[in-house]
Formats: sequence, C-alpha cells, structure tokens
Amino acid sequence: MLNKKNIARFHIMLGVCFFLLLFLLGRMVQMQMFSGDYYLEKSEGNRLRKTRIIAPRGLIYDGDGNELARNIPGYVVLLQKQNKYADEMIRNLAGILNMQEEEIKKIIKDNSQFGEPMVIKRNLTMEEITKIEEQKRNMPSVILQPVPMRNYPKKEFLVHALGYVGEVSSYEIEQGIFKDTPEGSIVGKAGLEKYYDKVLRGEDGAHLEEVDSSGAVVKNYEPKQPVPGRGLKLTIDSRLQNALEDFAVKHLYSLQRNGINARAAAVVAMDPRNGAIKAMLSCPGYDPNLFVNGISTKDWNRINNDTAYPLNNKVISGEYPPGSTFKIVTGTAAFELNKVGFNEPILDRGFHPLVPTMGNAGGEVLGWLTFETGLAMSDNVYFYELGYRVGIDNIGKYARIYGFGERTGIDIGGESKGLVASKAVKKEIWNEDWRLGDTFNAAIGQGFNLTTPLQLAVMLSTVANGGTKYKPYLVDSFVDQEGKVTGKPERDAGKKIDVSQKTIDYIRIAMAATTREGGTAAYFSALPKPIAGKTGTAENSMGRDHGLFVAYGPVDNPELVVVCIVEQGGFGSTAAGPIVYRAFEEFFREKGWMPDPVKEKEQDNP
Repeated sequence: MLNKKNIARFHIMLGVCFFLLLFLLGRMVQMQMFSGDYYLEKSEGNRLRKTRIIAPRGLIYDGDGNELARNIPGYVVLLQKQNKYADEMIRNLAGILNMQEEEIKKIIKDNSQFGEPMVIKRNLTMEEITKIEEQKRNMPSVILQPVPMRNYPKKEFLVHALGYVGEVSSYEIEQGIFKDTPEGSIVGKAGLEKYYDKVLRGEDGAHLEEVDSSGAVVKNYEPKQPVPGRGLKLTIDSRLQNALEDFAVKHLYSLQRNGINARAAAVVAMDPRNGAIKAMLSCPGYDPNLFVNGISTKDWNRINNDTAYPLNNKVISGEYPPGSTFKIVTGTAAFELNKVGFNEPILDRGFHPLVPTMGNAGGEVLGWLTFETGLAMSDNVYFYELGYRVGIDNIGKYARIYGFGERTGIDIGGESKGLVASKAVKKEIWNEDWRLGDTFNAAIGQGFNLTTPLQLAVMLSTVANGGTKYKPYLVDSFVDQEGKVTGKPERDAGKKIDVSQKTIDYIRIAMAATTREGGTAAYFSALPKPIAGKTGTAENSMGRDHGLFVAYGPVDNPELVVVCIVEQGGFGSTAAGPIVYRAFEEFFREKGWMPDPVKEKEQDNP
C-alpha cells in the first residue's frame, strides 16, 4: 500500500504531467491556428527561393535627347539568408571575389535584420562569374543575378546636377530617408538622382524558383516582371554645358600659371523667360561612376580631401559675398524710395565724407557720377551714398524681394539660403551694434551679405525679363523607356515682384553701359549682340578676393542669363568675365548670330 508521502508525490507528478500536456496542446493550437501561415512560409522557404528582379532605372537625357545617365548590364552576387553559414563557404566565396572573409561576415551581420538576400559584391568580372558558376553546387546559398547597372557615359559632365546612385544603407532605411525601400536597393544619393529617386527607380519584380537540398534549381515559376522607372528630360543645352566645362578648366589653369591660386569656379546659365537652367557647372568635379558600385577608400580619400571640395555643388550651396553685383539691389531701393534720380549727379572724392576711411579700391577718384556711370564703373563711393540714403532695413527689404536670404526652390537638393545683412544678423553673430560703415559695406555687397550663384541668376533674370521672378528648374518633362514624354513636373507660374517698371528699366540701362566703352567689361562689345553685365569682387577672409560676373543678353530681347564666380580669382572682369563671354559666344553660335568654326570645318570637309 502507498503511504501518504508516496501519494503526495504521485499527485505532484500527475499535476506536472497534466501541466506539460496542456502546454503541448496549447502550443499545437497556437502553431496550427495562429501561426500556421508563418510556418508554412518557413517550410516553403526551405524549397522555394524568391529573388528580386531589379527594375531598370529611368534614363536621364539632355534637352536634345542625348543620354546623360543610362543602364548597362552587369552581375551581382547575393547571399541567401541562413541561420548560419559554413566557414568553408565564406572562405571560398572570399577567394573568388578577392575579398577578405571579415568583409563578408560584416555584410552578413549588418543585414541580419533584413529578410532579403544580401548583396555581397556588384559589377562582377567575367572571371568571377565563371568561378561562381563552377562552384555553385558547393555554395547553395550563393545567388548570381543579372542586374541593370547605372552608368554615366560622359563621366564628369554635368555631375553636380545629375548626382550619382549607390546602395541604400541600413541607416537610411531605419531613419526613413528611403522609407519602405528593400535592403540592397540602388537609390539616388545626390543631385537629380536623389531628388527624383521615386520617379527614376520604378517597381522591382520577383522571380520564384524551387530548389533541392543542394540549392540547384529544379523548377521555375512565372516571374513578376519589374516596372521600369520613368526617365527625365532636362532643360540642359549640352553644347553650352560642354563649352563651359572645357573653357572653365583651361581658364583656371591659365590663372594659376599667372600666380593666381584660382582652383574652383561656379557657373550657371538660365533662360530668364521661364527659369529653365541651360547649363550648371561646379568646378572641380568628379566621376560619378566611382560611386555606383561602392567607392574605393583610395578614390574617396582623394575626392574628400581635395581642398577645392569637388563634391559640393557650388552653384546652389556655395555662399559668397555678392560684391558689386549687389549694387543692383541698392539701386533698386534708392529708386523705389525716391532717394535718387537716374540722372542726379553724386560727387566721388575717393572716399565718403561720413566715413573717410571707406573709399574706392586703390584710392581711385571718379568725380561726378550718375547712376548709369556709377554702376558701369562700379564706383563704391556712389553706392555708399545710396546706402546712407535708404538705410540698412530698406536694403534688406529689396534684397528679399529679389529672392536673397531664401532658397530658390530648384528641383535639386542641398540648396543654401544665403544671408541678408541686417542689424539682427550682426547682433547674433558678433553681439555688436550696427554702424554706418556696416551699411556702406552692405550697400556694395560686402559685410554680412552672402548669396549663392543661383540666387544671383534669379535676381538677374528678374531684371532681364522686366520684373518677373521665376523658380529655376532642371527637369523639363518625364519620359518613358523610349524617350516619349509622359508628363511634366508641377511648376509655379512666375511672380511679378514689387518693383516698378521704371526702376527695372533704369537698372537695365545702367547694366548695358557696363559692357560698352568706359565700362568695367568693355570687351563684351566685341560680341555681335549687345550684352548687359555687372562685375563684382567679393572680399574673402581666407585668401585672395573672389571674382564675379553676371550678364544677360541680348539686351533688346534677353534669352540667356549667365552668372560666374571664380574663387580667389581677384577682379571679376578678368577672373569670371572671360567664362561668361565664352558662354555667350557659344549661345550666339547656336543661334546663328556668329560663325561656328565646327560647322564651317564640316562644310569644308564633307
């Protein structure tokens, strides 16, 4: 007979068995009723393999339909997700791909939270492809996949506008920069590639195949075909762009040979009638193809450590004092507030009597000046007086009317706002009170004024077209894979600024005098059509002054605005002016207004 002690033990054991039975029954119910689909998918995953088919990225064309960004065939090697990878397999794969084992292990670790096959290496060579195919049975989790690969056939051409692509990072996915983007996707990293990434990327497809225990394919299922991305047709004039890129590099070298350490420049050409960008150059540039498959450490260090900052798009992000080009704003304020007459003479004694230490460069004395002669000769004392008459608050007001101190809204990322000089700005930066000398500096575009070349182009376009401010843009239309137009980006209509037509006409008359005899850029008179322009020299605390030149033409019917800044180039007429001159030369040749040596040579040698 069982004693009481043994009966108690029996009851405990019975209770434990009953509890275990309930637990097992509960797990069976949970697995069958609530997690059945999950385990079915896991089971299917042991024999079915799903691989993404990368959608071809949309192409990018210039204004004439020439390819600027295209796709070429290539191969990537992927690794199917596994709980554990054999060391021998990783060692063999590393040997084939000329990689370190630790590199592959790091990729596996970095992608542990994603379910998609992970990219190990892109742009494989034929030798690597052959070796993987030969050893495929020994590496069942390795996938060799054909993919469209981004290519920029003209390399550095228009690079800062186009940007480049690269593989999305886990950080970008986690931070929502590329929300709901599958791991391993190629996305835009800069420029138009990034701004229009959703348009260009398209929709990936999928390929489903049944494999045996060794990873060999035994059956293929009907794939879901990818939807190609839409392309972009730009407003860019490639002939003008190419002429500027070629000449700007040569001109910088020429300045350097003459002892002027001018290594960087920014140029933008814009149609003042609508805001279309015809050319955009930030010099020096870089080859975007280096980034497509992951840039090497050597190339990255070379580009990133360059003191001329080739990665920066200086047209939209470079902030410079506008120098004498800003006198257009000061003149506008003076006319609108009736502080000066167009033909009213103002005496230049070489300095301003209220601040005798402030005068013209080199102590130059120009005597009696009107607005036209004062702007054409870029006289400082004349504009000190205008600044004194209108005051800093009104200078700031009209600067903002022209668009300074705010982003232009161009369809490309990374734009800077610049800075409009004011009492509040000085207080915030230096914690000092405003003085009359600060107003004088602001009136000639120095001191606390900062602007981007694109903002200057918007201001000048507004003057050129008679007072309408347009938002600049690079993309004319969206196109399909055959290049046919499928739509256009939404675009704001131009906005008339709060400046009278009379004032605009005064500014235009004076700017036209700058390129005639007696002006600071008289050599422009050699062109077949008259050009209106303005030189500028911007003080630079880090070295030699920056040289600026802004111009539009033809004067009677403006079709092109060109703005150029040469960093540490010195005087605008000699540093930046020749580049602007070259732009109008090319433009006039395209219009048939002056001889084209290329076409003449083709006619002589049919």
